[in-house]
Amino acid sequence: MAQFTPSRKKAILRKYAFNIKYLMMLASICVIVAALPKQAKFRYEFDLGRVWTQKDLVSPYSFAILKTPQEIESDRQAALRSVTPIYQRDTDVRKIQLEGYKSDFEIKWHNAGLKERLKQSYFNMDERLLNEIYDRGLLSLNPKYQQNQKNYAITILKNNVATDKNTADLFTKETALKYCSDALDKRKDLDKTFLLDLLQNRLQSNLKYDDRLTTRLANEAVEGLSLTRGMVQKGEVIVAKGSVINDKIYQELQSFKKAFEDNARINGDPRLVLLGQFLLVSIVITLLTVFLYLFRRDIYLDNRLVGLILLVVTAMLASLSFAIRLQLPNLYYIPYCIVPIIIRILFDTRLALNIHVLVILVAGFFVPNSFEFAYFEITAGMVSIYSIKNLIRREQFLVSALIITSSYFAAFVGISFIREGSLVSIDWMDFVPFVVSVLLTLLAYPLIYVFEKIFGITSDITLIELTNTNAALLRKLAFGAPGTFQHSLQVANLAENAIYTIGGNALLVRAGALYHDIGKLENPLYFIENQSSGFNPHDKLSYEESAQIIIRHVSNGVETARKYNLPEVIIDFIRTHHGNTRVDYFYQSFLKNFPEKFVNENIFRYPGPIPFSREQAVLMLADSVEAASRSLKEPDEKSISDLVDRIVKYKLNQDQLKDSAITLKDIETIKDIFKRMLMSIYHVRVDY
Repeated sequence: MAQFTPSRKKAILRKYAFNIKYLMMLASICVIVAALPKQAKFRYEFDLGRVWTQKDLVSPYSFAILKTPQEIESDRQAALRSVTPIYQRDTDVRKIQLEGYKSDFEIKWHNAGLKERLKQSYFNMDERLLNEIYDRGLLSLNPKYQQNQKNYAITILKNNVATDKNTADLFTKETALKYCSDALDKRKDLDKTFLLDLLQNRLQSNLKYDDRLTTRLANEAVEGLSLTRGMVQKGEVIVAKGSVINDKIYQELQSFKKAFEDNARINGDPRLVLLGQFLLVSIVITLLTVFLYLFRRDIYLDNRLVGLILLVVTAMLASLSFAIRLQLPNLYYIPYCIVPIIIRILFDTRLALNIHVLVILVAGFFVPNSFEFAYFEITAGMVSIYSIKNLIRREQFLVSALIITSSYFAAFVGISFIREGSLVSIDWMDFVPFVVSVLLTLLAYPLIYVFEKIFGITSDITLIELTNTNAALLRKLAFGAPGTFQHSLQVANLAENAIYTIGGNALLVRAGALYHDIGKLENPLYFIENQSSGFNPHDKLSYEESAQIIIRHVSNGVETARKYNLPEVIIDFIRTHHGNTRVDYFYQSFLKNFPEKFVNENIFRYPGPIPFSREQAVLMLADSVEAASRSLKEPDEKSISDLVDRIVKYKLNQDQLKDSAITLKDIETIKDIFKRMLMSIYHVRVDY
């Protein structure tokens, strides 16, 4: 079995890692292309009221002119009005009710106390009235068809024979009772109350509304409607150059677009459409990768972060494709600004803007009015990125949402003015999708939390939570090592001010500063800032032991940080804030008191690593300067200036800043800030 040297193993892993990156890119391209709608893209952009600036558009083939949605709805309503409701005549109702009438009459007659010789007259009278009512027809009116008047036309079916009637010529239960009452008024010899009591219990509708058949006829009438009106012949000019697109031309252009897409779907080669989409998406993903390689090499080399970015881009474009397939009424319901917000908070402004523009470029190929879409979404995306440039408070999300909404509104009004040329003709309901989109953008907050947990990223939101001095670990530091806690606060102020000035993540450096010395919780009294009684436990230890206790606060801090689940980016501040410098006090004391002994310098040296970011370098300088400033007997402008210069020079001489990408100009700026802030802290009066 072949054996691999460590260098060979690293080379294999590096090659494998790059293969993973390219596989992720290819997978992202394939998923996006698979999700995109497979249809040819109509080449012309047009809108109502605009001037046609291109050459005369001549129809390459004959096509039908589509009706407008308003025309289709008008035809639909007319077709529905032409369908009369169907009622079925139920012949069994008469038989059942007449049989019931006979039984009721016999029962009630014996208790009525009426003259026996008039019995047949009574019976015949009600029987005749019931027959007359059922012959004409008895029904219940349907409120659905009583739009403007009480009565309406109907069609009565009996043995599959249709008869057109109006409900005014038929009976309802109320009109039937009135008819009977009027007829009985003419028979003075009969007891009207007795007869009406018998009749009202035997009035049941023998004309039954047939909803199923009526609905079927209505559907057939609607389905039979033509969706077109007229034709545009081959060779006919659809719109001439310089013409204003009015309603007629607009509808012909819409019809031509539909005919073009249908023709391309039938006669076009779907493989070429697929190839075109693959090329377009590949260009976008390649540009994104090149951007990462040139400007964010740290992300490019981290497959985990590249995977996150590709996931966000793919998910957004797949969501757009899904919305198109669902035929969403308006594609502006989709929260496009969620992508730049997530990328801005997890990474940076430049990357967020770059990704947002690339996503909108791809989306523009598959949405109507591509230029307007791109204008709306690119401007809104830029606003969303700028509005959270420095995320300090949670409510900035809501403020950002309001600013994005205002941006959308301004763009909506501006485009409406250009299109309509009138304020009163603007349909304000068209702005509702933009509002919904902004509300959905607030989903970025929980999504960021999910991405942080899955991909191990620390966002500004998490840093805000970490810098809260009421956090459990900081409260423990404040009570367990109050001197260290105060030192950490001062270091945080110095470092934050410096990094903000030279450029960097001020929130990150503040969080790192607050936690950089948490390892001192293990043995707080061994650090001078926590000694208040005058007793120094180092007096009983050797210089080597004392140095090791001091040095161990770094490893102890890392252990404590991991116990409290602090992000790795914060742990890096703990590991690097002393770099690999010596604990000089105990080292020099050892040399002075034991000049004849051999000294192992590593015993007195921190394990490192040295700072590898601007933020870590600034923290190292701020930590050393703040700690040393406490030893000044009488701090004044000169002593503070000399102190800062000496410490910074020492760090440079020890090569502690060589990996941090910090410039000499940055260092001079940092020194000036430290001097000014320390003089303010110690209330030094500046001569001027």
